[in-house]
Amino acid sequence: MTPVCSVYSQLLQLFSRGQFAKAVEQHQAERNAKGFTCWAQFVAMLFCQVAHLSSLREVCMGLASCESPLKHLGISETPKKSTLAYANAKRPWELYQTVFTQLLGKCQAEVASQGGRRKFRFKNKLMSLDGSIIELSVSMFDWAKYRQRKGAIKLHLLLDHDGYLPSFAVVTDGKHSELKVARGLHLEKGTILAIDRGYNDYEWFAEMTRDGVFFVTRMKTNTIFTVEAECTVPERGNVVRDQIVSLPRLAKPDEEPMLFRRVEYWNKDKQEILVFFTNLLHLAASTIAAIYKDRWKVELFFKALKQTLKVKTFLGTSANAVKTQIWTALIAMLILKYLQMKSSFGWSLSNLAALLRQQLFIFRDLWTWLNSPLEGPPAARRLGEQLPMPLMW
Repeated sequence: MTPVCSVYSQLLQLFSRGQFAKAVEQHQAERNAKGFTCWAQFVAMLFCQVAHLSSLREVCMGLASCESPLKHLGISETPKKSTLAYANAKRPWELYQTVFTQLLGKCQAEVASQGGRRKFRFKNKLMSLDGSIIELSVSMFDWAKYRQRKGAIKLHLLLDHDGYLPSFAVVTDGKHSELKVARGLHLEKGTILAIDRGYNDYEWFAEMTRDGVFFVTRMKTNTIFTVEAECTVPERGNVVRDQIVSLPRLAKPDEEPMLFRRVEYWNKDKQEILVFFTNLLHLAASTIAAIYKDRWKVELFFKALKQTLKVKTFLGTSANAVKTQIWTALIAMLILKYLQMKSSFGWSLSNLAALLRQQLFIFRDLWTWLNSPLEGPPAARRLGEQLPMPLMW
């Protein structure tokens, strides 16, 4: 039997309207609203992301061209360009940050139901932290000055390696220090944080060590250290040296030195020695190298976000409109991740996004399509069965 709603409508069913309404009330997002609801704004902006549209005109005309009434999306009429532009500029972007958090909980529950991360044997929570610049035109986005002739904002992201989901995100101006964002994080005891050399701050490393939080990073070449012990290195493998070290800059009178780990590892791909720095004293040196290698997943997340969704061109020029669009992009990424986890087909993220946008207003069962995307919708299959075979001459 043909479903009574479109694929896009079924995507919207991932969101609890009750929770959405509470979020609207929490942020007073519909204060002074005149007919155009926050849900209608969300439907339009999420459509922009999933359908990969580049302008307000495309969003409004795309919804208007839907053959069936828009009631199956929870809205009564197509928004006007000016109405949507005003909502993006004036309604608090924090609403969509809250919606993102609500959907993240659903995704994390799905990851847990599937057994969580299985790549490493240790049970510690593994996370990666990084930031990515999104360039803007300084003439159009004068609030986002980055350099003399360039504007930019920076998206800071904490990636949970259980399902590779973004568990924390913040948007700042392009000049904002990544280290300031990192110092503001509150990580659970036992968490392992993988970071690049841009986060090197040895006082912060000492604070994390005292709090029971672990880190893995690359060591700067000019770091002054004292070797406390040499560890045994396996004869086979790529570990060149494994040392227990202390840092003179952190030394305090009448206190035992704080111990860290320095691992030299031969990278076959780059044909060079990588030097890792960590406070993980109990794991194998090869595991430390593997943890840092897995940090690359946060770079791949940024790449997928920029290539698959709309975070490089913006529908509005105000800071509020830009942040609204970025948060709806992150919500769309969570949707893709959730569908990827639920499907048995083995989708790549790019293929799923590309084919999903072709199905948005087709009336078919979303979950059946996810598992068998090569089959046509039921109505098309029935029509194909009724058509006569073409004559072969």
